[in-house]
Amino acid sequence: MLDERAHAQWSLAHQGAFAVSEQNRVIAFYDERMLAHEPDIEVPFLPGRMDTRIRSLLSGLGVPWKYPEHPARLTAIRHLLEQEPVSGMRFETGMAATREQLARVHTLSYLDRIFRLRGQNVWLDVDTTAVSPGSIQAAEVAAGTAIAAVEAVFKGQTESSFALVRPPGHHAEPVRARGFCLFNNVAVAAAHARAVLGCERVMIVDWDAHHGNGTQDIFWADPDVLFFDIHRAAPFYPGTGSLEEVGDGLGDGTNVNVPLPADAGDAAYLKAFREILVPAAQWFRPDLILVSAGFDPHSHDLALNVTYDGFAAMTGILQALAREQCGGRLVFVLEGGYNLISLSRGVRSVLKVLAGEVPPEPGRRGIAEVEAAATFHRAAFVEPGVPEEPDNNDQVRHRE
Repeated sequence: MLDERAHAQWSLAHQGAFAVSEQNRVIAFYDERMLAHEPDIEVPFLPGRMDTRIRSLLSGLGVPWKYPEHPARLTAIRHLLEQEPVSGMRFETGMAATREQLARVHTLSYLDRIFRLRGQNVWLDVDTTAVSPGSIQAAEVAAGTAIAAVEAVFKGQTESSFALVRPPGHHAEPVRARGFCLFNNVAVAAAHARAVLGCERVMIVDWDAHHGNGTQDIFWADPDVLFFDIHRAAPFYPGTGSLEEVGDGLGDGTNVNVPLPADAGDAAYLKAFREILVPAAQWFRPDLILVSAGFDPHSHDLALNVTYDGFAAMTGILQALAREQCGGRLVFVLEGGYNLISLSRGVRSVLKVLAGEVPPEPGRRGIAEVEAAATFHRAAFVEPGVPEEPDNNDQVRHRE
């Protein structure tokens, strides 16, 4: 009898693309247990030098500061999707990751330290990463929900899925919490796909404004994980992600960074996708594509200038790539995005494409309206008795 992994590998090898009737379905995973992560900066989490240093950093900002990674990030998304439903999308709840699942990417000593913080208010580092009494369970559910999203596409429940999770994960390293991240959700999901679901090669695409230093660190020397990260260049946080960071050992060449200037937008992102990401994926031939989807590249978050149409267009490229390379298996995992409007609308723009809508070409919105307005107003700018200039179609018809 085939064991679980061998059976999964056989199923993966014999699984074709979804039928057309099934391709326009997407599951959004959402679990209210993740709302319990709610650090309060007014609580004196740590005595001594750490607390003093953090208070000094916060006072130096010159403006009131609240913990940016708060529960409203998820509730705003859920509210918008309830007010403006996406046809073909449905919600499902997540699950908590086990210690074994987390230990595939984090050390046991790190997990021991984190689990001891259950029920406490604690600062973890000077990146202002903190926990509240419900944070550890929330982080377990975030990682487990990313796994649930991956399992859904392998079980044939859906072609693509979106894990709406918090706290985010891509800054979490094997031995360290950083940048609001406790467990590296996308890495946990990738490791689960390989260990249990028969997935041999995983491609991770990170389009968050911040470089995914933790994901890069975890898979730095792994030839079976291709990590593609497009982000705002250093010294923007966390300061990593240069072109020269390409992996090491057997993983040399499977780490691809595209650092961008602060004013980069749709054109740069799409050029990078079409000219770097697509050829890399076609060379790598992944069995699964995972996306660390942060929405802080939107101009509302003041980091870059990607639009909602830009997020949709990137999703369209990834969807086509997944259908070409791996039977459509495409899973999004939420990372950053702190302006509630651009975060929720950015997520919705992605879900609409995953559910079957053809993404608009960025920069083209309003063109049809301008052309209609020009036709409407044109006569007002023509002098009486002077015929209008014929358009190209008129000239062609005249020659005929």
